[in-house]
Amino acid sequence: MNGPARWTPRLIIATAVLHFVWAFAQPHDWAGIARDGFFRTTADTGAPEYFAREASVWFMACGVTFLALGTLAHHALRTIGRLPAQVGWYLLGLGIPLCVFAFPLTGGWALVAIGVLALVASRRTAPARTPGQDPS
Repeated sequence: MNGPARWTPRLIIATAVLHFVWAFAQPHDWAGIARDGFFRTTADTGAPEYFAREASVWFMACGVTFLALGTLAHHALRTIGRLPAQVGWYLLGLGIPLCVFAFPLTGGWALVAIGVLALVASRRTAPARTPGQDPS
């Protein structure tokens, strides 16, 4: 397993953790969401705390998504011995539009960097082996 392959899942999981932290560190309205009962609390675009609620929910949802992608990438790496190229393409598919729409202040740059790292890692890792096959 090469360095980029080993670090890619870790960086994706770190990005997930940053999203979870930012969902509570930024101006948010989690108390209002809980008070209003969670259901459709981000649907009223005229509500005074609409943008705080929406941003918090999206940061949390993206954190869960990155955690899933990072842990699945780690599992694939450990199971088949290589990092799937799709991991890099997914990250680029998320990061590039973020960079285009929110230029220059966006965390999308990190997704682009990790996506490129994932593509490099997918090219450098050992060929896939059948699960259960002796690695020697």
